[in-house]
Amino acid sequence: MKKFIQQRKFTFLALLLFVFSSCDNNEDSPVILENNTTPNIVETAQASDVLSSLVAALAKADEKDGTDLIGTLSGDGPFTVFAPTNEAFSALLGGLDGFDSLEDFNTDEEKELLATILTYHVVGGVAALSTSLSDGQNISTVQGEEVTISLNDGVLIQDATDADAQVVIADVEASNGVVHVINKVLIPQAVLDALAAGMEPETTNSLVDIVVATEPLSILEAAVIKAGLVETLNSEGPFTVFAPTDDAFLALLDVLGDDYNGLDDFDSEAELALLTDILLYHVIPAKVLAADLSPSEVGTALQDNKLEIITSGETFVIGDASDVDANITATDIMASNGVAHTIDKVLLPQSALDFVSEMNMMNIVEIAVATDDVSVLVEALVQADAGLVNVLSGQGPFTVFAPDNHAFDDLLNTLGDDYHSIADFDTADEKALLAKVLTYHVISGTAAFSTDLSNGQSITTVQGEDVGINIKNNMVHIEDATDTNATVTLADVGASNGVVHIISKVLLPQEVLDALTPPQPNIVGLAQSVDDLSLLVEALIQADANLVEVLSGDGPFTVFAPSNQAFENLFHALGSDYNSIVDFNTHDEKDLLAQILKYHVVVGAAAAAGDLVDHQEFHTAQGESLFASVGSKIKIIDKTFTKGKVIGADNVASNGIVHIVDKVLLPQEVLNILNH
Repeated sequence: MKKFIQQRKFTFLALLLFVFSSCDNNEDSPVILENNTTPNIVETAQASDVLSSLVAALAKADEKDGTDLIGTLSGDGPFTVFAPTNEAFSALLGGLDGFDSLEDFNTDEEKELLATILTYHVVGGVAALSTSLSDGQNISTVQGEEVTISLNDGVLIQDATDADAQVVIADVEASNGVVHVINKVLIPQAVLDALAAGMEPETTNSLVDIVVATEPLSILEAAVIKAGLVETLNSEGPFTVFAPTDDAFLALLDVLGDDYNGLDDFDSEAELALLTDILLYHVIPAKVLAADLSPSEVGTALQDNKLEIITSGETFVIGDASDVDANITATDIMASNGVAHTIDKVLLPQSALDFVSEMNMMNIVEIAVATDDVSVLVEALVQADAGLVNVLSGQGPFTVFAPDNHAFDDLLNTLGDDYHSIADFDTADEKALLAKVLTYHVISGTAAFSTDLSNGQSITTVQGEDVGINIKNNMVHIEDATDTNATVTLADVGASNGVVHIISKVLLPQEVLDALTPPQPNIVGLAQSVDDLSLLVEALIQADANLVEVLSGDGPFTVFAPSNQAFENLFHALGSDYNSIVDFNTHDEKDLLAQILKYHVVVGAAAAAGDLVDHQEFHTAQGESLFASVGSKIKIIDKTFTKGKVIGADNVASNGIVHIVDKVLLPQEVLNILNH
């Protein structure tokens, strides 16, 4: 962020083209008030008999509602005033048809004409002594047109006529500027044109021209150029512009903070948009003179934004989206495409207030760094080495469910002795896994406050999987891929780029659970891991019938797996020729063993014990059926008179389920062979 406008002191609205005064002239010398203080420009004129017509002219022009030239020229200034003598005014009146005295300026139109003449005698923003003037110098007046300085035979002031005015008393210093007494009333081209046409004077200067010609409006000028609004404010209009002074812009800088030192600091897309919003908020797409002001709301050129005109004593102030109103410091500065009124405050739309509010807030990472209870989360963001700090410091918006330190302690304890701290995530794979965990806590594209969450809602995270929202007893819980929910312990921590909710548990997506959980073995692998099934594993190999490969396949299978004792019992029943699995060594014996083993396998289903029903029939891979007897215990019925008892149910494998039984099950085919 940056700071806003150059830190130079601008008088800003010397554009108030309403203030003029004149000083003492002629053979009178400058006056000093009785209390020995230096008078201002108006007081200087009032104290000089030779400038009484000028004082009367100022008062006459001020009779028009909204005009206050005397008040303006009594203000801080500085001003340079070329003050016509009484004889100069007499000469002017003698040359005007229908005007024998200043009292003949009795309509609003005529008083405005007089004000135009008077403002042509005033230069705003500078107290220019005669030693500062140079031959051929052009000087812009408050009226908008220029006068030219000639130093031939003294100091001459050239206006739009053919006759120059001569400075008869120079450098009459006042408390708010300097007065040069002249022997002719200066006439601008706009007045000549108006008098020739018998109508109100028309200025050829656009609103932009007025701003450019007025030094105290240099910040406004630069802002209009930077925001690309020159063409707009040069267009036909009509517009009314409330023009903030330079001092008003400088006051705004203090609000924006140390990052804004000038207009050059408005360089991002968001900042330029803000500047444009602010400027358009000062423009009314209609011509509104001071006399037209009334308590009301008026639309601005910033769409869907209004200003409020508020009565304040005998005048009006301008209300914006803030709590501080702007005072009108000068009115009815006429332009070819509208009118300007100067104000002492930059008007702020709601978008500007929001910008300032966000600017003063910390981003998500800064909040985490400043919060002791999520210090481990900050360590994790850094340790993951996946650019997450930069991402969560970016524009957003983001919603972050931030696990507290205790939540990370619980996770580390769950992971076992290899993980005592976040630093133990030190390999590339472990860092990638940590990044998956962290991004599962982030929602991108929205700042979801607790009031935006609803029970049963699913939200997609940056990691890719969803978290669920569970709201009970006014408490918000976050559901992950585990069986334990996280509880929001501190909600709605607003950040400049989103919102943070602190939670009591590290959320785990299914992807991470899968990575942390060893892969489930298939049926053969499961049998190999159970000591009591070692003879079954030997039998699968000894049968040499591709059974190991089959039971390592996709399945699903249900296997009734005889225990080691079940095989010992079979050996005993078969007699002394069979003391171990290896005694099945002939082709016929291996084939017999294969038929026995396939009789224990059900293809196409993984039947859990809780799903079995009494007398349920199972078609085996051998071809004959088995039956379940379901009571207090589960028994399996083969073709013999002895049932096999399930002594170890529901051993889950990746491709099925294994129930350990206490008997080798025998099909009729095998019984027939053994009986012969």
